[in-house]
Amino acid sequence: MIEALSYNFMQNALFAGILVSIICGIVGTLVVVNRMVFIAGGIAHGAYGGIGIAFYLGFAPLFGATLFALLLGLIIAYLTLKDKGRIDSIIGTLWAFGMALGIILTDLTPGYNVDLMSYLFGSILSVPDQDLWIMGAIAAIIITLVTIGFRAFQAMIFDPEFSALRGVHVKLLHYILITLIALCVVATIRVVGLVLVIALLSIPPYIAERISARLSHMMILSTLIGTFFVLCGLTLAYMYDITSGAAIIMVASLGFFLSLYFTKNRD
Repeated sequence: MIEALSYNFMQNALFAGILVSIICGIVGTLVVVNRMVFIAGGIAHGAYGGIGIAFYLGFAPLFGATLFALLLGLIIAYLTLKDKGRIDSIIGTLWAFGMALGIILTDLTPGYNVDLMSYLFGSILSVPDQDLWIMGAIAAIIITLVTIGFRAFQAMIFDPEFSALRGVHVKLLHYILITLIALCVVATIRVVGLVLVIALLSIPPYIAERISARLSHMMILSTLIGTFFVLCGLTLAYMYDITSGAAIIMVASLGFFLSLYFTKNRD
């Protein structure tokens, strides 16, 4: 594996894995503690509609996924604040709509010959330089926003009603958080794909939550755990010529079950 790092594509894969681990470690922590995993899943799968639109209209798939994910995120943020009782049905509908729209538009695209598997299940070994710059920019935006609003996010997590009474803009933070989820989905497409992104968003933070008491520590630990999973999955993908995204999530799933076993025995 060390000698493989002399290749440019492996260096890009390594940098992409680290950047995505940072992004998912921070945003995933907020997703898990706010119990928004299903919302994140709806945005992730629904974003496929943006890829279909991009293919059909002839522009960059990542750009289409970004716009569509942000649009879905804003719709979901609005609806979750207006009608919490039926939000699971609404998200499920948007989830299915996005996937169906993406599939239909790619079918209707004349002469398309793209590898859709790379968008659904990831292709970390083929991440180009320009995608690394996009991931780096998204990571910088997320780190900046979460650092600035860390205390407000923390207050919203533990007592949103009291925080609102104290002047914290809980609704605005809700919109910001869902926007960050949408950006996280876009950054993770190349690494594990839209189908598997929810696992990388939720598994490392879940493990970190079981062994850390502070939100900041949970973010750091989640980032480190995610990096470990990505590196192990990347190594397996290179050694055995298997789909990289699936290899990463398989390692993460194994880590999840092991954490359940050891923490249960500890208790």
